[in-house]
Amino acid sequence: MARVLIVDDAAFMRMQLKNIFTNLGHEVVGEAENGQQAANMYEELQPDIVSMDITMPEMNGVEATKEIKGKDSNATIIMCSAMGQQQMVLDAIKAGASDFIVKPFTEDRVKETLDKLL
Repeated sequence: MARVLIVDDAAFMRMQLKNIFTNLGHEVVGEAENGQQAANMYEELQPDIVSMDITMPEMNGVEATKEIKGKDSNATIIMCSAMGQQQMVLDAIKAGASDFIVKPFTEDRVKETLDKLL
């Protein structure tokens, strides 16, 4: 069972991801609505996995990934992105993201990614 921090500016996406992670037997330890919140919460919560949206206010997911990886090089971050953001996904991988899931995603796709990373 992994401890998960969900980062997305859309409450609906956070709720959908929380349901998926919970159904798969993982514990959601926190939710953030922007990258700055995520970077601050990461230190406090020390989650096993972070699901990170890319486009958010205050600090985007790529910048938040760089900040988190700067504090913890072993952080496991899964980027969640809409289709039209290929360059941002590449930037996120360069910043240290472990994998990415394209929105809209299914529980099976999330499980497949978690199985690969855990």
